Amino acid sequence: MSLEYLADPSGSPRWKDLLPGRPEAYFLKRGEGEHAVLFTDLFTVLLSGNETEGQFGFFTSQAPRGQLIPAHTHHGTHEVFYVVDGSVRVYVQDRDGTKRSRLLTTGDFGYVPAGLVHAYQVEEPALLVGVSTGGFERFFQQMGQPADHAHAGQRPFIPDFPRMQAAAQAHNMEFLPDFDWSDARM
Repeated sequence: MSLEYLADPSGSPRWKDLLPGRPEAYFLKRGEGEHAVLFTDLFTVLLSGNETEGQFGFFTSQAPRGQLIPAHTHHGTHEVFYVVDGSVRVYVQDRDGTKRSRLLTTGDFGYVPAGLVHAYQVEEPALLVGVSTGGFERFFQQMGQPADHAHAGQRPFIPDFPRMQAAAQAHNMEFLPDFDWSDARM
């Protein structure tokens, strides 16, 4: 147990119930939101599918330079990448089987429709904004570790394989760890 939970015997993060959980107007100050650490990245949910009647979720990711996130596909989730700062390489396999990669830098945007195999790698420390089909934003909390603080550099959280599989199954996605990107076109 960490010190920040001593005041709350339930062990719940301080942000629990911060979002209204239904469609109504609300506002968050800088640093507020639902935070979770996954590997070395800090994800913050600012708007969930609960507030949009399942339409979409809105989140941020603060990430140091890192390894390639394994190839995966979301069977029913569309995903948007907007790079606020830094650089991120996104890999995608188009419906015709063509593999390509694109380096997104500050101000760049990317979109991956549901069903396409994709992966990404943070090449320079980055702040990303993500938008996805409603409900998927909870994946980061389920696979990661809830956190109280909105700053990067927290202790990494490496989930075990059963936790990863449970999160993937709950969010209708599939990891493809043996997928090879070596022939991706730049």
